[in-house]
Amino acid sequence: MNTIPFETHTLACGLRVIYEPSDSPVLYCGIVVRAGTRHEEPADEGMAHFIEHMAFKGTERRSVWHITNGLERVGGELNAFTTKQETVYHATVLKDDFKRAADLLTDIVFHSVYRQDDITREVEVICDEIDSYEDTPSERIFDEYEALMFPDQGLGRDILGSKARLRAYTTADALRFVHRYYRPDNCVFFVCGQVPFATVVRTLERLMPAADFTAPAPSPLLLPPPVPQCGPRQHTFVRELHQAHVMVGAPAFAATDPRHYALWLMNNMLGGPGMNSRLNVNMREKAGLVYSVDSYLNLYPDTGYWNVYFGCDEHDVDRCRRILLRELGKFYLKPLTPAQLAAAKKQLRGQTGIATDNREAYALAMGKTYAHLGVHRDVNVLLERLEAVTADEVMQVAREVYNPLNLVTLIYA
Repeated sequence: MNTIPFETHTLACGLRVIYEPSDSPVLYCGIVVRAGTRHEEPADEGMAHFIEHMAFKGTERRSVWHITNGLERVGGELNAFTTKQETVYHATVLKDDFKRAADLLTDIVFHSVYRQDDITREVEVICDEIDSYEDTPSERIFDEYEALMFPDQGLGRDILGSKARLRAYTTADALRFVHRYYRPDNCVFFVCGQVPFATVVRTLERLMPAADFTAPAPSPLLLPPPVPQCGPRQHTFVRELHQAHVMVGAPAFAATDPRHYALWLMNNMLGGPGMNSRLNVNMREKAGLVYSVDSYLNLYPDTGYWNVYFGCDEHDVDRCRRILLRELGKFYLKPLTPAQLAAAKKQLRGQTGIATDNREAYALAMGKTYAHLGVHRDVNVLLERLEAVTADEVMQVAREVYNPLNLVTLIYA
């Protein structure tokens, strides 16, 4: 097996760097900050996402105009997103513009100023985003389902936060959160591109001198592993929609648990992106009950769960759920045949290989994996472990995670 060449380095300031070479003239880089919704105190609802927005509004040496045009004028792109687990700032540029991208990224992450006038304006933009989200039940149900899985825990909190809390935030609130989490030793800089690693390190050492970060700072909050809530439970909310939206799932494993490879394979067979997934064939193609049905794995470093989402006519909800239970049962009542197992592995290998060709998504996954797990996301190793999954393992894992007694259901009707 050929391993993917990569290199890592830790700067004097504590910033970890991971690099993988590429033959493409397009370079992808960014900073993963281990500060997501799960790191917020209850009083800081929506703070991680709020900081992501504000980082683009001005630094000690750049105005919002200079930030907006910093990469656009050379044809590059600058973007960011917030999840329950992290906030990621990333750039796409031609290889010759790496230093420009690194300068801009480190500036907005570590030197933003969070002026009160800018906060007042940007909060209204986020409130509009909340309104849009509230009007999209197919998106909202995912967050509300996670709130059922992790009640009164950070992973169960909305990423966007509440309008009332957002409108009360000040510069002091922003700086308090930033000083705790936006520290070099709580971040990873990732690069995937055709630039020598020595150039990457020299550039970052110049931009991130240790002297800039010598002031004492509190350690990031050490979070206990969240405990997902098992079923059987059902929650139904009346939303006055033209169709019902349904989510069914249960606790699973952490991303570090070796059993997740069998679960990954099962999930792809059950409701993965292929049109031949078992739920798509039986709910859509044979029964004509849904437009789309998908299953998901949500694996964090210390916990996880799986779920299935579908939308259908309200009077078809029970029929769809019966089909789902029948398909889940096939995994734990009878082992996969050698032919079924081989076909499932072949399909997932192909999908993974094609997905890897999306270099931006690959670079983002590389950075996040290194930030949280301290390892490189080697696709060859992943596929080797997939190949080692046996029919007995699949059946054992299915008996645990697909057990009907553990199912948690959420319905918008």
